[in-house]
Amino acid sequence: MGLIMPAADKAVLAGRAGLVAELGRILPPDAVISAESALAPYECDALTAYVQRPLAVVLPRTTAEVSAVLALCHQRKVKVVPRGAGTSLSGGALPLEDGIVLSLARFNRILDIDLANRCLTAQPGVTNLALTRAVEADGFFYAPDPSSQIACTIGGNVAENSGGVHCLKYGLTTHNLLGLEMVLIDGTVIRLGGKALDGPGYDLLGVITGSEGLLGVVTEVIVRLTPKPQAICALLAGFDTVEAAGTAVGAIIGAGIVPGGIEMMDNLAINAAEDFCHPGYPRDAAALLIVELDGPAGEIGAQMDHVGELLSAAGAKTLRRTVDDAERLGFWAGRKAAFPAVGRISPDYLCMDGTIPRSRLPEILTKIAALSAHYGLRCANVFHAGDGNLHPLILYDANIPGDLDKAEAFGADILRACVAAGGVLTGEHGVGIEKRDLMGEMFDETDLAVQQRLKCAFDPTGLLNPGKVFPVLHRCAELGRLHVSGGKLRFPELPRF
Repeated sequence: MGLIMPAADKAVLAGRAGLVAELGRILPPDAVISAESALAPYECDALTAYVQRPLAVVLPRTTAEVSAVLALCHQRKVKVVPRGAGTSLSGGALPLEDGIVLSLARFNRILDIDLANRCLTAQPGVTNLALTRAVEADGFFYAPDPSSQIACTIGGNVAENSGGVHCLKYGLTTHNLLGLEMVLIDGTVIRLGGKALDGPGYDLLGVITGSEGLLGVVTEVIVRLTPKPQAICALLAGFDTVEAAGTAVGAIIGAGIVPGGIEMMDNLAINAAEDFCHPGYPRDAAALLIVELDGPAGEIGAQMDHVGELLSAAGAKTLRRTVDDAERLGFWAGRKAAFPAVGRISPDYLCMDGTIPRSRLPEILTKIAALSAHYGLRCANVFHAGDGNLHPLILYDANIPGDLDKAEAFGADILRACVAAGGVLTGEHGVGIEKRDLMGEMFDETDLAVQQRLKCAFDPTGLLNPGKVFPVLHRCAELGRLHVSGGKLRFPELPRF
């Protein structure tokens, strides 16, 4: 895919010592990292194929400190990459050689729990799972639940508009976000939304959600809490073909049933998960579906019967209905452990993220199998099948010359197939650098220019997370014209491991 980033500005590099000294004057001594050895943990995120050591890393504790850091960087024209837990799979938190990393790791407190208004206020460094843990004893939960929820943070979830296995019924981050506090590149602090369900003016909250750190740094988040359902039950169905499993997904949704979640795994992922955490999956199945229903206790039994009939009619060869909550959680444990489980059977893998219309699922699964044969690389498929969000895991070995190039080409072809099928390049992982050079598959130059005009409104000097999302940059002055032909900045090569 030829992933590339901006080159270092020699003047900025030469002034590194001065920058670190100035940062040290506005932050506590332990909040500035500049030693080469200490910078190593920050040189990549979970897209580990690409690395870049930053000028420095700062770890502020307060909004005032974030404001001071950004104001200094704005004054000195120093680039800034915001970072949460570093679980991004698209290179969204990849540093810049001539920029600093602003880590939100110390913003790790829950500030307010308001059960009367069904909302919770937290700092961005609080993990996704911690939100549910804080309110589950009171009968509530935070609905979006990415597989990395034990580690990923709510600030990162906002940046990527994360989903999870239950987003089919309960929505993505954007549907569960009520308000936030954010610091702009010049140090200005703004608040958007709040505990009320709606407000006047432009939906800037929606603009910020999924903006990948290009518009500002989020320092506080207000999320919606959801009451626990009265009853929850799940079905595990095994199929002889992945196409049959894909057809079954369409049958369930077409029947007017909206499960809490529908997840799919193929045989490679099934066996990797079974070896890793022993959830009791059928090893001989070509594909399995986990279908979870929740709601009023009186309705769940009848709905489960109906879903069982639909799965059997679609060709399910094995069908298990959970008998208790422990078994249900066991089903989900295997699915949520799929990524680390696959890591045990391959030295490296790329986790792709595309979304398609559900009706095209069987077709895309067939296409992925053909691409796997073409590139000679195995692919373990794990899908949020209910909402058409695909996570093919392309297995490769970085020690074999050319393997990473093949894996990237394979992934690019999967994403092109998603777009051709009427889908999009990303469902919840963001664009980052991974999909940046594929944005032209979805958008023409005018579309991308309009999006960049929005960035220019928030960040006119282009200092926030530059090099991400847009394959070609236009200078803000040029974007004032309808015809965008000049002022283009292309990126030089990005170092790999």
